[in-house]
Amino acid sequence: MILHVENARYVRDFVVWLRFNDGAEGEVDLKGELFGEVFEPLQDVTQFRQFQLDPELNTIAWNNGADLAPEFLHERLSVLA
Repeated sequence: MILHVENARYVRDFVVWLRFNDGAEGEVDLKGELFGEVFEPLQDVTQFRQFQLDPELNTIAWNNGADLAPEFLHERLSVLA
């Protein structure tokens, strides 16, 4: 199965809630993942919060061209009880 992010919303700090097409959903804390030239601007929470669900990439993306693979996000998912 090819993973897609179906829904996403900002939670707090650098945490986003995601739902995937395999039914998995939960929070992902991306604070420790924002390194490299394209991700450094996202270390500012104001910039980070401006992600959107990209319908072509089927994942979250930002206006500066940064995006994260659905598989990467799925691996870091914390399922809420």
